[in-house]
Amino acid sequence: MNDIVYAALLTASHGSQPLIHDQWEFAFCLSGGGEYALGGQILALGKGDMVAVPPLTPHSSLTDKGARIIQVFMNQPTLRIKEPCVVHGDGSPHLQAAFEGALYHYHSGHPANTHLLNAYGALIVCYLAAYHSGQSISPVVLEMEEDIRAHFADPAYELDAYLHSLPFNYDYLRKLFQREMGVTPLQYLNNLRLYTAAEALLNTEGASGSVTEIARMCGFREPLYFSRMFKKKYGLSPTHYAAAGKGPIPDSGEA
Repeated sequence: MNDIVYAALLTASHGSQPLIHDQWEFAFCLSGGGEYALGGQILALGKGDMVAVPPLTPHSSLTDKGARIIQVFMNQPTLRIKEPCVVHGDGSPHLQAAFEGALYHYHSGHPANTHLLNAYGALIVCYLAAYHSGQSISPVVLEMEEDIRAHFADPAYELDAYLHSLPFNYDYLRKLFQREMGVTPLQYLNNLRLYTAAEALLNTEGASGSVTEIARMCGFREPLYFSRMFKKKYGLSPTHYAAAGKGPIPDSGEA
């Protein structure tokens, strides 16, 4: 039970193809942030947050520039939770210490590391069981998420106009969405657009107009604004990001 079978430190990635594992995957964000995409669901991951992904769940992840994430795979954790979830950081150092301890002892080669890894695995599982609320997303937040996902690719989509059309106070909706989803509605919209663009860049053969086309396809009116947003999030321009996913990054002066 709670057997840690693998641990690694990940830095900013340039995108990944969907993965599937036989074990539970747990990831703790030391710095930066990113997203886990699981079918139609996106889990936002910020500093101090932990994501848990059940076995045999297809998923992919993208991380921001400067992100550092400890990834742990575990056999048979003693969890009642069956769905992917995020536990948002409470500011305490204890969960981070558990992941750092698991990473250290997995790679230490010490004869006693198996027992220590089991202890760290149990601590991670206990933390998830204690701090994961298990509460369902409120209907209004689900409605907001569905509207964003239905219209994010439309450059004419006005998120603020939609939020003001709902029979609730605008600030209340924004805070409720952030509390339940981990990001504001605008951050969710931008993350979804950028994540979709990143996946498209990795799967597009290099036509000269592909970046502009992808920007508009993902809901950005201005390709230049898209490029700035993309580089701020992933640390590379869209052109360099696409190249990094297919081979060596070209040595050019593109910003």
